[in-house]
Amino acid sequence: MTDPFGTEALRTSVLAAWRGSPTRFREDANAEEDLRLGGYRDRLLVELAQNAADAAGAEPGVLRITLVDGELRAANTGAPLTAAGVAALASLRASAKESGVGQFGVGFAAVLAVTDAPRVVSGSGGVEFSAERTRAEVPELASERGGDVPVLRLVWPCAESVPEGFATEVRLPLKVDLSLDDLAAEVPDLLLALPGLRRVEVGSQSWERFVTADGVVTIGSTRWLVERATGELPAELVQGVEHRPEWTVTWAYPLDSPLGEDVLHAPTPTDERLSLPARLIATLPVEPSRRRILPGPASWSVLDAAAARYPALVARVPAVERTALVPLPGFPLSEVDDRLRSAVIRSLRAAAWLPLASGEWIAPSRARVLDVGSEELVELVEDALPGLLDAELSAPVHAKALAALEVPRVPTAEVVAALAGVSGDPGWWRDVYAAFEPLAEVDPDVREALQSLPVPLADGRTVTGPRTTLIADEPLPGLRVVHPDAVHPLLVRLGAVEAGAAELLADPSLRESVARSVEDAEAGLEADDLIETVLRLVDRAAVRAGEEPWLGALALPDAAGEWHRADELLLPDSPLVGVVEADAFPLLSKEIAEAYPRAALVAVGVVDGFSLVVDDEPSGPDHDLPDEAAWWSSVPDEPARVVAVRDLDLVADWPAALRLLAADPVTWRAVTEPDGYTGWWIARHATLAGKAPREYRLADASLLDGLFDVVPELELPEHVLRAAGVRSSLEIWDDDDAEFVLERLGDADRAIADAVVLRAYAALPEGDFAPPERVRVLSGEVVGADDVVVLDHPWLLGVVPASRVLLADGSEELADLLDLALASEEFDGSPDHVGEVVRWHDLGAVRMACELLEVALPDGVVVVHDELVVDGQRVEWWMADGVPHAADTPEGLARALAWVTQRWEDRHAFAALITDPTAATLLG
Repeated sequence: MTDPFGTEALRTSVLAAWRGSPTRFREDANAEEDLRLGGYRDRLLVELAQNAADAAGAEPGVLRITLVDGELRAANTGAPLTAAGVAALASLRASAKESGVGQFGVGFAAVLAVTDAPRVVSGSGGVEFSAERTRAEVPELASERGGDVPVLRLVWPCAESVPEGFATEVRLPLKVDLSLDDLAAEVPDLLLALPGLRRVEVGSQSWERFVTADGVVTIGSTRWLVERATGELPAELVQGVEHRPEWTVTWAYPLDSPLGEDVLHAPTPTDERLSLPARLIATLPVEPSRRRILPGPASWSVLDAAAARYPALVARVPAVERTALVPLPGFPLSEVDDRLRSAVIRSLRAAAWLPLASGEWIAPSRARVLDVGSEELVELVEDALPGLLDAELSAPVHAKALAALEVPRVPTAEVVAALAGVSGDPGWWRDVYAAFEPLAEVDPDVREALQSLPVPLADGRTVTGPRTTLIADEPLPGLRVVHPDAVHPLLVRLGAVEAGAAELLADPSLRESVARSVEDAEAGLEADDLIETVLRLVDRAAVRAGEEPWLGALALPDAAGEWHRADELLLPDSPLVGVVEADAFPLLSKEIAEAYPRAALVAVGVVDGFSLVVDDEPSGPDHDLPDEAAWWSSVPDEPARVVAVRDLDLVADWPAALRLLAADPVTWRAVTEPDGYTGWWIARHATLAGKAPREYRLADASLLDGLFDVVPELELPEHVLRAAGVRSSLEIWDDDDAEFVLERLGDADRAIADAVVLRAYAALPEGDFAPPERVRVLSGEVVGADDVVVLDHPWLLGVVPASRVLLADGSEELADLLDLALASEEFDGSPDHVGEVVRWHDLGAVRMACELLEVALPDGVVVVHDELVVDGQRVEWWMADGVPHAADTPEGLARALAWVTQRWEDRHAFAALITDPTAATLLG
């Protein structure tokens, strides 16, 4: 048999080495075992495909895998087997590849996982390896290892034909079960990683690699977008590394489905796990097992070159799909993954590949994206926000990728702030509102941010915030009316008011203008437009007097041309002319009075008749009413509502004023309101014939005769006089009124009947009024109060002089009110001699009187005296230590009996019945 590849010399050399040094035999056996059991244990198809790709040369080759008679056969096109290739196969430490790259390297050891007698046949000849033949050559050495020998060290020639159309075929008699389906699963990835292969056939299945002009590689049903780059490493980086300086990197991105977890390919799969969206296939220095890259400057340089090329791959993807290629944050799967992913992110941040709204491209490091947005909105605001990305990138699907690239998101509030400096025409602003509307519909945060939107006004100004604006049919001077070309429903949603007259009146800016209108007018600023605006709106809104108190500040001219608040002026033909003081109100300009409706002028506060102050939720006496605090403190409960007639302190003609108040139902209700301010003030401060109304009584109130004077004839109805405070009964309203009544009672020039005096003292309310200096006593005199007492026990009247006893039904409370002593505090005593103790039951006349009056007869006793004397004073009855004493008279017994039976009001009836205890006396 011919030996074209010089195998005999190779065998002789190996055998000599083994026999000369058994250690070398063991080293070779161990090395091969390491390759077979270690790095190449599951890389059979990978290595066969790599060999086929290396053999293909410039024209991509074909690899065919078949099972024939228990042999796995791998046929490939390209260059045939060479002597150098055979030498490489028979050397565990050598390779025929130029600078480590070529056909048949140490990876061929992968075949030992399935066979121990591989053959390689080619058009140029064939070789075979055999564990059995090797053992026969070195039986002694083999026996030392139990028959385990290196298979790929001794090579023999063989002569077999190659399948037609192929250059070389590897034939592997199988010592294990092997499924072509398992091998077939690896084919698509191998075709992508090995551009030297065009087609791979496994059994009846076939896969072909197609490349389009735009760089898309199709393998089976999968399309890959591929981006390649080549370069050369500096010489210093490859010193000591079995790696040629030229490098190639290929990025492959699956266009039809996500890549999922992957590994680095160098160019065939390694164990370096990656988490990038695209596959990296690179010529990197790898360990002999080809499972791990060799860390160091050479590997890092190639990885950095790959990262630098990554943006070029991204840029070939449609713009809105590019973020799918951004590596997302996560725990790195390996050191290589961490290093490569960080480098890719740096490259992506620096390269211009993100689409701007303008259609140009920008680097992520200079870009920003709307937090929420639309094409229309982005187009409108891109000039105000340089670097703004296309609106489609605002969608949530892009958020994580843009965050990984550190692209800032621009919230709506920042967009609005940027728009503050934009000077767009009203129509442009309407487009802005229209672009924001869909976002505002679904996001409350957007609505809140839009509260600061600029809004153009009809008068040319631009204001901040729709809430301060009005939408009206016509522009009105001084009001924040939105320009008609800018009106949009979003403004209403954000708080702009679709304004009729009432809403326009409620505009804060109008109120501000009214509030400072007098000051502005006096400074020479034009006031006619404001007067026209306010009075037109008031008329259209049918505002009534008092409904909008702030309108009273509107500047209006008086008859002399001086400026005043509206509520300081009086209509020239008002019924109050002559009723109030002449200088109380300047008269409104006649021109203004004739130019505007009377109702509108009155509504803004110009005085026509008496007007009201109304507060449905008062918090205190703060309505600028005269003596309001005194009224507030005088009512039993804090007022829940204030309705008061104003300007009463300016009245000069009170009878005329009362007639006006009574003629108007509105003001009259205020006058007659229970505990109301108006009636309270009139009763104390009005004057009728020079006196306050409370100093008078009605003509038919005779029970008040002497204490109050009859009101003079004033042509006022009785109900008006009564409401004004003229008295119809003895009612004391408050402390001031109590002092007034006590002053009248202490007036010696007044003849007041005892009955009136008794009622007057009894009517005094509890309060904090000043005690009187003079009082009326039982003798009918008016005396100084210092020596007067209040009779608190009726029996003391027998020993206290009538000139010292207050003409009143006495009580401790009354004494405290008037600061007087009680009679019992200054007078005391006991009977001068002992009387006869008698049981009430034993007094027949008493017993019969009680029966007639249906009064229970007392169980106790009474001490009866022929003549009852206490401290030298003869009295009819007395109480001493709780025991009644009585003179032996009907009057004495009757008073004692009425006291102990608590029927004091029946004492006179008891006296009559004790004198004559008959039915005739009772009935008569």
